[in-house]
Amino acid sequence: MGKSKGFRSKTRSLLRKKPRERGKINITKILREYKAGEKVVIKIDPSVHKGMPHRRYHGKIGVVTAKRGRAYIVNVTQGDAVKEIIVRPEHLAPWREE
Repeated sequence: MGKSKGFRSKTRSLLRKKPRERGKINITKILREYKAGEKVVIKIDPSVHKGMPHRRYHGKIGVVTAKRGRAYIVNVTQGDAVKEIIVRPEHLAPWREE
């Protein structure tokens, strides 16, 4: 049998919510605005399928460069390369320096 190579393959535990986090997402998460140059964490919300980035970017820190429709263009470094991905705000969280 051939291997599965879908967009969400090997995400069984990665894209899983805890029982208390299930249900509708908070409206403030959808309406949150990000400015260009702001650092964000890519935190995939599995209940929202639109604008979902690939699993390799989950937990990565990127810089917002522009807004495209409802989504944002985020630059993420992957090794030496800088990748430009399009992500909706449901899958983003502000980065807090600690």
